[in-house]
Amino acid sequence: MADPVAPGTRIGHVHLKVADLDRAIAFYSGVLGFELQQKYGTQAAFLSAGGYHHHIGLNTWESLGGTPPPPGHTGLFHTAILYPTRRDLADALRRLIAAGVPLDGASDHGVSEALYLRDPDGNGVELYRDRPEAEWPRLPDGSLAMVTERLDLKSLLAEA
Repeated sequence: MADPVAPGTRIGHVHLKVADLDRAIAFYSGVLGFELQQKYGTQAAFLSAGGYHHHIGLNTWESLGGTPPPPGHTGLFHTAILYPTRRDLADALRRLIAAGVPLDGASDHGVSEALYLRDPDGNGVELYRDRPEAEWPRLPDGSLAMVTERLDLKSLLAEA
């Protein structure tokens, strides 16, 4: 790689086109617990964790009443939301179960544990926590050896 990006670079927020703003707010705030920071008229809202200006933007500017893109089209595969601890991820799972939100999957990737689901607009959502880097599986040459194995949801819920 000729000129890599600065190591501290992070993706700061995601902005999603949604069909129904109030329904999307109810999911991201009411189910996942993100706090509404600002509603921009009736067409946009900004939500965050911990009082940040926004981690999630929602708008209906081009999508009011719209439908998800059909399979076979390009677009966002999923938004990944990183939780700081396993206990926090367990609480997210507890919230999903309480709200009756089904999972598309749950995986242990060796480097992380992840829950996969869809928001009310059909957007893919990954809720995950990273393991400490010292615990990441590695090959003898030191390169990553990520896996996709079944995540033990019962064990995860015991952390909540």
